[in-house]
Amino acid sequence: MAKKWLFSALLIPIVISLVSPAYSQILRPAEPEIAAKAWILIDATTGKVLLERNADERLPPASLAKIMTIYIVSNEIVAQRVNEETEVLISDNAWILGGAKTDGSTMFLSPRTKVSVLDLMRGVIIQSGNDAAIALAEHVAGSEYAFADMMNQQAQILGMRNTEYLNSTGLPAEGMVTSARDLGIMASAIIRDHPEYYAIYAEKYFEHNNINQPNRNRLLWRDSSVDGLKTGHTSEAGYCLVSSAKRQGMRLIAVVMGADNDESRSQESQKLLSYGFRYYDTKVVYSAGEILKTGAKVWYGAEEFLNLTIAEDVTLTVPRGSEKNLKANILVSGLIKAPISAGQELGQLQISLDGEALVDIPLVAEKSITKSGIFSQLFDWIILLFTQLLS
Repeated sequence: MAKKWLFSALLIPIVISLVSPAYSQILRPAEPEIAAKAWILIDATTGKVLLERNADERLPPASLAKIMTIYIVSNEIVAQRVNEETEVLISDNAWILGGAKTDGSTMFLSPRTKVSVLDLMRGVIIQSGNDAAIALAEHVAGSEYAFADMMNQQAQILGMRNTEYLNSTGLPAEGMVTSARDLGIMASAIIRDHPEYYAIYAEKYFEHNNINQPNRNRLLWRDSSVDGLKTGHTSEAGYCLVSSAKRQGMRLIAVVMGADNDESRSQESQKLLSYGFRYYDTKVVYSAGEILKTGAKVWYGAEEFLNLTIAEDVTLTVPRGSEKNLKANILVSGLIKAPISAGQELGQLQISLDGEALVDIPLVAEKSITKSGIFSQLFDWIILLFTQLLS
């Protein structure tokens, strides 16, 4: 019967400190009280949820729907189905539903004029222009209705289970909903997949038709680490904000939905971000290619021993000061028998914190090993036979 070897070790070496643990330990206060209907705070790199409340409640998205609009347009540009320099004809429909004569946010587009895709993207992101969002939707899909179908398909691909889009703007429509968790997923996708266009979210002003409008995200002026993303407001949705900030290599995303006013959504978002950066750390604890087990026995191989490693970085988000409690278990299942290919899965790396499992990823062979000669294989076979008889 194949045997299993389990090796346990501290992930981070314990460092002797001259400071008493009572003084060096970082105290973590109670979670902040957030004045909103729903919220979530996540680490953009690991997806770790740090704080949440009503994160799966279905609520109107307001202009936060435009984040998906820009994501799809960005996808189309990358796929070379849309060119950012293409001049888009502004339809009467875009002007009627989202133009200057409406009560909503607008880029102040003039009907039957042409505006580049890139400028329309800025109009959506910075000015929250409903007319710009409709114009982009019509350009990409032929109609806003067809574009909404693309939005829903993309939401399913990203795993946004509580979202249903009916238009490209977020203007009120019965049945159009999203959740704080889904918006966190959406923001993470924008940051991860389209960094070149995510940079637009940090721009504070954009001028079109001689009208210079400021970005509605107040945190861009208050916190230099904040570089996105989007505000939203309707009477039904309340005041909403998806924000993101990066400090010392750690990026957090905060989603606040249903705040009472513009100032409140900014303050509550800042509370979440400040709490996350103060009391959590995100670090690469193991790097891709790092040797985690040396000298694993290889049977029937041209080489007798093999090193095991991992194919990707292991990045964790943990409460600050808790690194000393991380533990790594290395599990090699069964006998390792040649031939072996580089990258072949031969075990598991399991990391836990205070008994809670955090990650479980494959351990892989550092290199390939071919079979040994016939006499060497016979010798290994005899040793294994006697080992099994004696066990």
